[in-house]
Amino acid sequence: MDGPLTRLELAARSGLSRTTVSGLLTELTRRRLVGEVEAPAISTGGRPATSVALRPAAGLAVGADVGRTHVRVALVDLGHQLLAERVERLAVEDHPDEALEAAARLVDQTLAEAGHTRADLVGVGLGVPAPLDSAGEVGASSILPGWMGHRPAAELSRRLGVVVRSENDANLGALAESLWGSGRGHRIVVHMKAATGIGAGIVVDGALFRGASGTAGELGHTTVRDGGDICRCGNRGCLELQVGGPALLAQARLSGLQVDTLEQLIDRARAGDAAGRRVLLDAGDQLGMALVNLVNLLNPDVIVFGGELSTAGDLVLTPLRARVQRAAIAPAAAAVQVEVAALGDRAEALGAALIVVRELDRFDLAGFRDRCA
Repeated sequence: MDGPLTRLELAARSGLSRTTVSGLLTELTRRRLVGEVEAPAISTGGRPATSVALRPAAGLAVGADVGRTHVRVALVDLGHQLLAERVERLAVEDHPDEALEAAARLVDQTLAEAGHTRADLVGVGLGVPAPLDSAGEVGASSILPGWMGHRPAAELSRRLGVVVRSENDANLGALAESLWGSGRGHRIVVHMKAATGIGAGIVVDGALFRGASGTAGELGHTTVRDGGDICRCGNRGCLELQVGGPALLAQARLSGLQVDTLEQLIDRARAGDAAGRRVLLDAGDQLGMALVNLVNLLNPDVIVFGGELSTAGDLVLTPLRARVQRAAIAPAAAAVQVEVAALGDRAEALGAALIVVRELDRFDLAGFRDRCA
């Protein structure tokens, strides 16, 4: 499900003749399952190409993102059109039931806003900032400690009566940024999310790279200080202990800077506080150091920098880019761009919806058709 495509692109991707594609589209249009949309004109001097896209009648997908202080929901159709979105601010660290109730409520509100019901849903994607095992169970998490042992996708599915698939939030941000954001047009996209924790998602040729056990991209648990403090993952000296949100706030307080949130730290640094600036400049250098190994190993086209720490701008980006250019092997350093995420805090919810759209084989399409019959 790659969004709007021209008839020529559909024929090329399906292997069918243009005549066959045209006939099928005529029937699908009659059933109001597809419709024409204007594609961006290509400067060939000819008539702008017209694309076709799936319409809402073909099914809808919801993406839900649970963060430390929010629940966000986005509703899209299978043609990649955003129909509605909502966000609710609440503390969810130790309140999984409350957060999932909020998610279910927001799903119903977005559906109602767009004039639809749960019967129109193909499925729901759910993003959580925590490690998930193959059964969708939350492992040890410093961000959502009260969720350990919960299976949020199964619990939300019971509330909504539709199939729900869970995914790590950094992976979802990577998927959304690769299609709609700063990674668009690139083959190998790494989305680094730096906030309370540090994570990364990897997209190769439009598909998520999850690794053998689903833990690919756990950048926060790469070792940067041999013999350092013990991390929640059981190892020592992890990157998250150096540049995760709690670590940066602790460093700032040691200098006498009274800050309680990353937002406050960033604001003080931007206002010229010397200690705050030093904390963020050092964080950028350490993030860059961790990325050097990733750049050398994966040789990505682009690293998309997201999460709350990315709002610090050049205070973090300048030393991060400098470290990558200085320390990565020359061909890899020359090939990679480091860009700020374009979708901001919407990326994870949009990526969660894309999980449904791009991986329809993981969802209960037979059940959806039965509900629509």
